[in-house]
Amino acid sequence: MRLFAFTVLGAAAIASSALAHGPVRLKLELETQLNATPDEVWAAIGKFEDMSWHPAVASTEITGDGSVDQPEKSQRVLHLKAEGDPTITEILSKWQPEKRCYAYRIEQVELTVLPVTNYGSTLCVQDDGGKAKVVWKGGFYRGDPNGQPPENLNDDAAIAGVTAIYQAGLDALTEKFGAAQ
Repeated sequence: MRLFAFTVLGAAAIASSALAHGPVRLKLELETQLNATPDEVWAAIGKFEDMSWHPAVASTEITGDGSVDQPEKSQRVLHLKAEGDPTITEILSKWQPEKRCYAYRIEQVELTVLPVTNYGSTLCVQDDGGKAKVVWKGGFYRGDPNGQPPENLNDDAAIAGVTAIYQAGLDALTEKFGAAQ
């Protein structure tokens, strides 16, 4: 009987400690192959200070010193095409033009705009047999770290929000350059 009690108590302790760790970091990666060279696509999307290629972005405002040579000092505010001029503030965290790639993280966003926290992402253009392959990937937590988040701040909402942003951008690039054959 004691062995059974210790087993039940041990299982309960393990289960409660697993719940105490909070939400799991979510990851998403989307890609598209385009009918253009990697350099052509990089010329369109490789400027941290210019997100005009993305259909959800009305304008990009640089608020840091704009230096890609010192990434942590380059900050942008994306003004979105939505009622109320919602914004997303991002900081460049890695700049690798020789690899046609940069990384950034969100510093500030209203959860009603994008229900995520601790978001970091990379946007890269790879050479796939002379054609461009754009790979956009990110890691993030849902908007509400509590055990029972509301539906609009749960894992599914976070994944849906990031997927919508990535897909809209990739669709716009496909429309501009065409899909690789």
